Amino acid sequence: MLRICLTVVYTGLMLGANAAQADVAAAQAVLAGDMRKLAFHDAPKPAPAILLSDLEGVERSLADWQGRWVVLNLWATWCAPCRKEMPGLDRLADAMGEDGPAVVTLATGRNPPDAVRRFFAEVGVEGLPVLLDPKTAFAREAGAFGLPVTLLIDPQGREVARLIGDAEWDSADALAMFAALTQP
Repeated sequence: MLRICLTVVYTGLMLGANAAQADVAAAQAVLAGDMRKLAFHDAPKPAPAILLSDLEGVERSLADWQGRWVVLNLWATWCAPCRKEMPGLDRLADAMGEDGPAVVTLATGRNPPDAVRRFFAEVGVEGLPVLLDPKTAFAREAGAFGLPVTLLIDPQGREVARLIGDAEWDSADALAMFAALTQP
């Protein structure tokens, strides 16, 4: 009996001390639809700390979003599945607002800024930040060898899950997962 009580107390302390892990468990519990492709890691792992640039050439990194959940989508202008899913990511960002997870795109490989702007105009994306990874350094270090790949980064800057391939990021299933992930 004492062992059971200690296990319950210890588990409660662990979850209380690491709210992000409790949120991950809640998110995993509601995975449905395309979100079932979201593979959560057994333990968070550091996201690559590589300097990137935005479309204006300003250096940026994932640390710019420290303290927020980040949906980091690795994509390319030539990627057909990326073209399909990008509008859904834009709608997800709108649905999440300023207080929800940040949706950030990372164009990896040869994606000149003008080509990225043209791509976004063609698919009707207006509000997503764009980072550039022209030499695929971030993608290589993250172990992302196909596109699209979406990484779920916790507020401490660690990758907790990834989804390989495209998904309906603005679906009811995705919104339910994010609601569970970011519950107070």
